[in-house]
Amino acid sequence: NIYMKAKIITIVGKSNSGKTTLLEKVIALLTDKGYKIGSVKHAHDGFEMDKEGKDSWRHRKAGASATLVITENKIAMVKDDTTSYIEKMQSYLSDMDIILAEGFKKQNLPKIEVFRTKSVHKEPLCMNDENLIAFVTDSDYKPDVPIFGLEDINQIANFIEFNFLKN
Repeated sequence: NIYMKAKIITIVGKSNSGKTTLLEKVIALLTDKGYKIGSVKHAHDGFEMDKEGKDSWRHRKAGASATLVITENKIAMVKDDTTSYIEKMQSYLSDMDIILAEGFKKQNLPKIEVFRTKSVHKEPLCMNDENLIAFVTDSDYKPDVPIFGLEDINQIANFIEFNFLKN
């Protein structure tokens, strides 16, 4: 199966197309089936997770290259890392069964595009992208990949499971 190697799928689409909602539902279904799902959200540089004045922020300000915030059950890391998006995902989420990323439309990764006719955007992003593996829409566009309706969450989760998670 050509998709097995990547183990990263990115969900792309214009803003307000429903990417986050779709991901939430697919993550919940795949998690219920026993899979470990890593999720990644693209953020722009300048985005800071550690709030000004907090200890972790102060450590970073002092020059730490990486700061790990640890509780009994969770970790959060802020770390300088200039590797590619794909290398970051593979490096930090290597213990997951699959990584579902939101955004990253320019990366050379399998893509599921969400396109809604109600959005302000006239046409899909990935009609000619050879990495497009599925299309989720309420439109009449028919790229040459499996097409799902906006509410076909079970079928989308099954598509991901069959093509990426089943050996």
